[in-house]
Amino acid sequence: MTKDLPSPARPLKIGTRGSPLALAQAHETADRLAKAFDLPPEAFEVCVIQTTGDRVQDRALREIGGKGLFTREIEQAMLVGEIDIAVHSMKDMPVLQPEGLVLDCYLPREDVRDAFVSNAHKRLADVPEGATMGTSSLRRRAQLLVKRPDLKVVEFRGNVQTRLRKLTEGVAEATFLAMAGLNRLGRPEVAQSALAPEEMLPAVAQGAIGIERRLDDTRTADMLAAIHDTPTAQRLAAERAFLAALDGSCETPIAGLADLDGSTLRLRGEILRPDGSECLTDDQTAPIEDAAELGRTMATGLLARAGDGFFDFRT
Repeated sequence: MTKDLPSPARPLKIGTRGSPLALAQAHETADRLAKAFDLPPEAFEVCVIQTTGDRVQDRALREIGGKGLFTREIEQAMLVGEIDIAVHSMKDMPVLQPEGLVLDCYLPREDVRDAFVSNAHKRLADVPEGATMGTSSLRRRAQLLVKRPDLKVVEFRGNVQTRLRKLTEGVAEATFLAMAGLNRLGRPEVAQSALAPEEMLPAVAQGAIGIERRLDDTRTADMLAAIHDTPTAQRLAAERAFLAALDGSCETPIAGLADLDGSTLRLRGEILRPDGSECLTDDQTAPIEDAAELGRTMATGLLARAGDGFFDFRT
């Protein structure tokens, strides 16, 4: 394989979005590959690709197409050979990949918790009645309204820096970010507090980085196998099967988290009405090898309890 490794003359091209967090994730991938194969930094080229989700900032994601908005242009670039791999935040990834692409490499998972971020309050419990909260996540919106129906929730899109600026400008009194993203940016202090999963169950695959490649690219497959994290893959097998069976998208408030304990996997799942008027939960365990089946079974059970129209928006 040595002769096939990337070099400064023929670098491995890594596709990513252009936000500071996306770039940090791409460079983490390059650093791990460089260390695994004793390659210089110049053997990798980070290629920024703007996605529809990045360009359109003034509308809710559900209005313009959901999760694929952050991946479509990057995947197209890979299919035509402009890049070799793509680095993604797994919570943004659709459950199915385009024909010819595969997603089978995950880096070790970061902190899965949601971060409470505010210039005025230390904890969610400190937010006064009737205050305005900002979030672009339907999951966080619904979870928040389940706990605090008195609060007003406004659309709050943008990268970490944009959302912090909006807080300073008074658009909202508080918002939520992912602790994983803050840690990867080296800014964990931005969080006033982190919410335990028992308080706010995270998005499916939150904190995980996935690396997508062309199905027929055996050189890249061999390289990525060297940095793949099996425990993260086992956890995401359950979570993403759960999401797939629920037809999860940015239009459906869904939360899910798998944890490992020896040879046993525990999956916690949650579905909510978009207006936060109802929340259904489940908590089950199974052997690790049955992770995907556990996810599908849990989703089927929650859907049966929910009935028709559970995810519909009420006017």
